[in-house]
Amino acid sequence: MGSVLRHIHIVGKSENISRQSDILLVWDLFSIFIAVVWCECLVFLTLNKGDIWFVLFQISRKDFDGFKKIFHRFLQVKGPSVDWPKINRPPEESIQPYEKIRAKGLPDNITACLNKLAVVKLNGGLGTSMGCKGPKSLISVRNENTFLDLTVQQIEHLNKTFSADVPLVLMNSFNTDEETKKILQKYKHHRVNIHTFNQSRYPRINKESLLPIASNMGMSGENAEAWYPPGHGDIYASFYNSGLLDKLIAEGKEYIFVSNIDNLGATVDLFILQHLMSQPADRRCEFIMEVTDKTRADVKGGTLIQYEDHLRLLEIAQVPKAHVDEFKSVTKFKIFNTNNLWISLPAIKRLHEKNAMDLEIIVNPKTLDGGLNVIQLETAVGAAIKSFDNALGVNVPRSRFLPVKTSSDLLLVMSNLYSLDAGSLTMSKKREFPTTPHVKLGSSFTKVQEFLARFENIPDMLELDHLTVSGDVTFGKNVSLKGTVIIIANHGDRIDIPAGAMLENKIVSGNLRILDH
Repeated sequence: MGSVLRHIHIVGKSENISRQSDILLVWDLFSIFIAVVWCECLVFLTLNKGDIWFVLFQISRKDFDGFKKIFHRFLQVKGPSVDWPKINRPPEESIQPYEKIRAKGLPDNITACLNKLAVVKLNGGLGTSMGCKGPKSLISVRNENTFLDLTVQQIEHLNKTFSADVPLVLMNSFNTDEETKKILQKYKHHRVNIHTFNQSRYPRINKESLLPIASNMGMSGENAEAWYPPGHGDIYASFYNSGLLDKLIAEGKEYIFVSNIDNLGATVDLFILQHLMSQPADRRCEFIMEVTDKTRADVKGGTLIQYEDHLRLLEIAQVPKAHVDEFKSVTKFKIFNTNNLWISLPAIKRLHEKNAMDLEIIVNPKTLDGGLNVIQLETAVGAAIKSFDNALGVNVPRSRFLPVKTSSDLLLVMSNLYSLDAGSLTMSKKREFPTTPHVKLGSSFTKVQEFLARFENIPDMLELDHLTVSGDVTFGKNVSLKGTVIIIANHGDRIDIPAGAMLENKIVSGNLRILDH
């Protein structure tokens, strides 16, 4: 099979395209660039010759159908996916304040409502940006608990408290599936039913030739970088194709709560659930997107707009270059998407079967280790909001958006700024201000192991407003940070903050060594 792929790959690049019947059949059928010919030839050869490669590498026909579809759309799209003058702010009624939702109170029968819900966590990402191997969900973030541990604890607490049956569903990728399934054994005695399914696997394509860069179906060696999971917008097709969607509907589930597994603020909210369940059948809300107020740290986050009479998610990748600064403005676009989503299961089934979710394509350029420029065609789960009936945004408190993307975020959630109860993190009542400090740690803290080695224990940060640390800096035990603290060790210097130190509104620079004796 590998030799066939290499042959097709080379033929596609040559000016004299081979007249092999297989290639011509596919070329005539799709009449698009040779990259799609390549993918369809794989399907043709596999289905007709019983090749075992698809089984061995778990590449399904549906994956190739999905890639063919998105690639075909990519070739047809000319220019930006939005016409900027048509963009309007959403009507007031389409973005509900959380306080208004909360004021309606809790459902009379919480258990009955919870039994109609499943929690879906997006678990396709690796921890490479934080210097860790394997799934990001397996990084320890608080008291030796991983993201996955905390998620299981949250749902188990719900199920025990209300005698409910809320299952956990993990959308894995080919990068995370194997290791995640191994670790799930530790939860078999917990009161949580856990399901998994895999998102699709698509081929990266050469930016210049628009050909797939893979030479065979393998995932190692020269093909290690040839494949990618196509963004969380793939959830709809993969969920449907896995059979889990129908299974959950058959079990009486009506909604899923979807969120990133690294967002520690994304817990099941009973007030939002009650709002969904209490609507009349003819006005049932099929999609809720939680948004929150934008700060200058969130300028790249997607926002909700009104576009051609529909609520729509606008991502920065869709914005024409001339309007990027306008998009980043916190005055015009005041909210951003937390990626906490509540979605109707029957509506997903209906829209998928009608092929009615036309998700905007995000073209994600990458440069591989060898210097080759490629593109990934991705979609966002929130982009489907325009397709659902009675879709709504809910402006939630910032506490529901607590992502851990960097070691700076990790320092915050490990500190005494937050209390941990049944897997949920809440801001400490001892902190006088509800805002989260702004923390910026330098490159010496990027990798988790290096980060942990630089703290004998996590400083007291209850009264901290701003922390910047740059260079070779370490912290002793029981350090207290208050107000604005800036610590800069220049190249070749080192600063050891001594045990018990209290820094309040201080700038520390130079060289300070504390030696063992």
